[in-house]
Order: sequence, then structure tokens, then C-alpha cells
Amino acid sequence: MGNNIRNDARPPLADRRIHPRHAGGVRVYVKPPRGAGKLCVACNLSADGAFLETDDLGLTPGAWVELAFTVPDGRVTRLHRRRAVVTHVSKGGTGLRMQAFRPS
Repeated sequence: MGNNIRNDARPPLADRRIHPRHAGGVRVYVKPPRGAGKLCVACNLSADGAFLETDDLGLTPGAWVELAFTVPDGRVTRLHRRRAVVTHVSKGGTGLRMQAFRPS
């Protein structure tokens, strides 16, 4: 009683992420549902999300986009194609949550 220590059962957002975020510099080709695609830079990227530094792509939260990007994996560079939903749009860029990967 009387102590101001907050006992929140949920850890901060960064601690709840399942996959670690990796520092950016990855070029990502984004294809919106309508209009031309655009090459952007992901300032952070994980297996299930990304934040793209970009000017206005005309996207709104909830919109689905197609992504294509490469990631070095040792001596091999792998091409990834994923679907993602826009989670938020800000002055600095666009946050995306990628659809679960299902190998074919």
C-alpha cells in the first residue's frame, strides 16, 4: 500500500515481440493493391514485421501489400516474397505485419 511501483502483468511492447528486430538498410519493394510499386528501405525488419522509411504511399491501416526483399544468409542471398498488412502510417514511414510464412 502506498508504493508507486506498477505491477503490470504485460511486459513492454519490445519485450513481447516473438522475433527479434534487425537493424535496417534492407531494400524492400512494396506493391500496393492499386498503383505502382515502390522501392523503400526497412529501418528494422523481423520475421513478422517491418517499418519502412518512406514518404506517403497512399496506404491506410488494414490495407494489404505485396513485399519482395533479399536477406543475406551466409554465402547465399535469399529472395523473400511476403504479404503484409499495414498496421500504422506516420510521418516517418509505414509499419507492416507480415502474413505467416508457409513454405511451399
